[in-house]
Amino acid sequence: MTISLDNVVKNYQLDDVTHPVLNGINLTIAKGEFVSIVGKSGSGKSTLLNMITLLDKPSSGEVIVAGTKLNEINKNKEARWRGRTIGIVFQFFQLMPTLTIMENVMLPMDFCRMYSLRERKERAAYLLEQVDLIHHSNKLPAFLSGGEQQRGAIARAMANDPPVIIADEPTGSLDTSTAEKVFQIFEQLSKEGKTVVLITHDQDFAVRTNRSIILSDGKIIGESNRLNQGESIIDSLE
Repeated sequence: MTISLDNVVKNYQLDDVTHPVLNGINLTIAKGEFVSIVGKSGSGKSTLLNMITLLDKPSSGEVIVAGTKLNEINKNKEARWRGRTIGIVFQFFQLMPTLTIMENVMLPMDFCRMYSLRERKERAAYLLEQVDLIHHSNKLPAFLSGGEQQRGAIARAMANDPPVIIADEPTGSLDTSTAEKVFQIFEQLSKEGKTVVLITHDQDFAVRTNRSIILSDGKIIGESNRLNQGESIIDSLE
């Protein structure tokens, strides 16, 4: 399994009051699986992603990603582990505005000291070609459309060839046609062996993933695969 969560609990303290966010999550995601995580706002979706991406740690339980127990990673090594292992795509792109699209894609390679300087530029060009942005490589993000910026963000997420891609509402700010093109990129990455985890409120996309994990009040209340998705998915997105 590429991702494993064993009885993961996450609580937050506020004014001496404990607020449970995740309540005993047990989940395994296989290599190359394309999984969507669905649920109403406040169900714990983003917190669950934070556990997988090591942006936060559980109050109890164990998270294993790509063979590494996350609670055993030294604090000083967390960012580089994340940069080499997980590509993250956000809803609002989060590209560096003062860097060209090419430079944005090279940034994770620079940070993690991956590849030689010549190889970094060659790899960035290859990835931009894959998302049909090579002709925009020297432009700043502000000169690109929302869909183009999101494709650039996907290329950046792939910079270090991570085994896991995490996408948090990546189509939420895009029009229908552009969102479809972005979703198809994630489908292709899964076919190429990447493990893709997608948070989405779009039921049309959720039912097209291999499996949907349904969250409610910090618990997994159900799972659906592509063959049996139905009312449970639709209800969870409303």
